[in-house]
Amino acid sequence: MTKYILQEMADGMGNGKKSLYPKMQTYSLHDFETVIRHMHDYAGSFGEGTIRGVIDALVSVMERWMPMGHTIKIDGLGVFSLSLGFDDSMPSEKAAAGNPDKESKTNYRHVCIKGINFKPDAKLLQKLNEEASFERAESGVKVPQKAKYNSEERLSIARGIIAKHGFMTLQDYANATGQCRAAASKDLKRIVAESDSGIKTRGSHSHKVWVSS
Repeated sequence: MTKYILQEMADGMGNGKKSLYPKMQTYSLHDFETVIRHMHDYAGSFGEGTIRGVIDALVSVMERWMPMGHTIKIDGLGVFSLSLGFDDSMPSEKAAAGNPDKESKTNYRHVCIKGINFKPDAKLLQKLNEEASFERAESGVKVPQKAKYNSEERLSIARGIIAKHGFMTLQDYANATGQCRAAASKDLKRIVAESDSGIKTRGSHSHKVWVSS
C-alpha cells in the first residue's frame, strides 16, 4: 500500500492562507533501462531492442514537431505541449543593438522552451486510481521549513564536504544543508551548472557523487 503525508503549503492566492495537500512518498526512480525491462515483461512478444527503438522514435518525433507548435497526443497516455518562458541569459533586444533600456519590456523578449506540459488521458487516471491504495504515513502535518542557508553558504558547505572526504553524496548534501533530497538535487544541478562553482559530478544514478572540478 502506497503511503502519503499531509503537507501544508500556501494556497497560491497571495493572501497568506495555507492549505493541506496530500503528497505521495516515492521510494525509487525507474530509469529508462528499468522501464524497458518492465515493458518487455508485460508484452513479451516485443524484444527489448524493439521497445527501445519505438521509444527513441517517439522522442525524435517530439523533438522535431513540438518546437514547430504541434502538441503530441498519445491515446491512453495523454497530451504533451511545450511551456515557454523568457531566457534571461541572453542579451535583450535593445542591449544587443547597443541601446539598453532597463525600463523597457523589450529587455525580456527572448523566449525559450522552459519545460513540457503533460495532461494525462482520463482513462489513464481512471486506471491508476483502480490500482492505487493509499494510507497515511505519519500523523500530523508536515510544514515546509525555510532554507537554513543561502546559496553562497550552501556552496561553501558542499566545498567543505568534498575537501574533507574527497567526494559528496546527495544525502550528505541534503543532511548538511537541511533540505529534502529533491530540493538538494535541484540545488546541486544549479551549482554544477555554474562554471565557477568548482564542483562537478562523477558516476550516475545511485552511484552519482560530487567532486572538485
